[in-house]
Amino acid sequence: MTISLPEFISQLSADPVLRITVLLILGVIMVNGWTDAPNAIATVVATGGMKLGAAVRMAAVCNFAGLFFLSAVNTRVAFTVYHIADFGGNGKDALAALCAALTSIILWSAAAWCFGIPTSESHALIAGLTGASVALRHGFTGIHGAEWGKVLCGLAVSVALGFAFGWLGGKLARALEAGFISGKDAGGRQAKAGFRRGKSITKAQICGAAAMAFMHGAQDGQKFMGVFLLGVFLAQGKGSTVPGNFVVPLWMMLLCSAVMAAGTMIGGERIIRTVGNEMVRLERIQGAAADGAGAVCLLLCSLLGIPVSTTHVKTTAVMGVGTAGGKGTVNREIVGEMFLAWVITFPCCGLIGYLTAGVFLSVIR
Repeated sequence: MTISLPEFISQLSADPVLRITVLLILGVIMVNGWTDAPNAIATVVATGGMKLGAAVRMAAVCNFAGLFFLSAVNTRVAFTVYHIADFGGNGKDALAALCAALTSIILWSAAAWCFGIPTSESHALIAGLTGASVALRHGFTGIHGAEWGKVLCGLAVSVALGFAFGWLGGKLARALEAGFISGKDAGGRQAKAGFRRGKSITKAQICGAAAMAFMHGAQDGQKFMGVFLLGVFLAQGKGSTVPGNFVVPLWMMLLCSAVMAAGTMIGGERIIRTVGNEMVRLERIQGAAADGAGAVCLLLCSLLGIPVSTTHVKTTAVMGVGTAGGKGTVNREIVGEMFLAWVITFPCCGLIGYLTAGVFLSVIR
């Protein structure tokens, strides 16, 4: 199942509730660009490998490419998010509950951004949808335990693999760096070797950041496409339990990639400072190792259809690289703040989604 752009425009012009829903979805995607997408380019910007503007443009292209190419292989991540909760057959109530869930994500993420803490919009999204469904269905009958199991599995896997791959990448980076500087050349030959080494590391960083942005689009892009399609099909009265798979239309990929890039350009610098400078101070070769480790972890999870948080993967990869030794030192205070935000995201966003849905439903009934 899918929807063409002319069909969407026609439906949008005729349905004011859908217009509100779409605005909220785009708002959530923009907030994701503020607080989540910057993780992909944090290290390459913070270590001076790229300027912020150039990194954002690269991230926008790679986000779209990741969403497009992985969607061509499978849409299992989007499918999981689409089916995380059942909003029932009443389209009007279901759309109100969905809008409440989206509102909860925006409120939570905006608060986290004000403190410069990178949070997971993926988990905020899932928790908000769950809380809104509980309010709508007056219980947990609409919650799909199997899909929630994938989310919890993804949480454990992403944190463990992100840190492990980051630690291994950090060790490899140290070994490579030692090999680069152990030569006995002197004078001009040593200077030229150092210049070539610096250019090679910068290229590796840019490639790593591009890979992270590609996988961010593959993971988070699919999640938001799933919610976008959910809103469209609820407005059509098809419900949230449509069997089978679906196709993400090209126009939707382009629209959401552009909105996400705009969010990163507007507010991403604060998160970049937290991840790239304040949490761990990395050298360029360490930043390249963190990006490569995060991208590999995200690729494995995406191919398995496990929805994971790119924030968790990237930040734990950075921690792993910093822990591996060298000049990177992990700021435990920043790490503690992030872990606390991660722990309370599920209950807080679920509660906000539940309360907001109750308010929205009481207004329309």
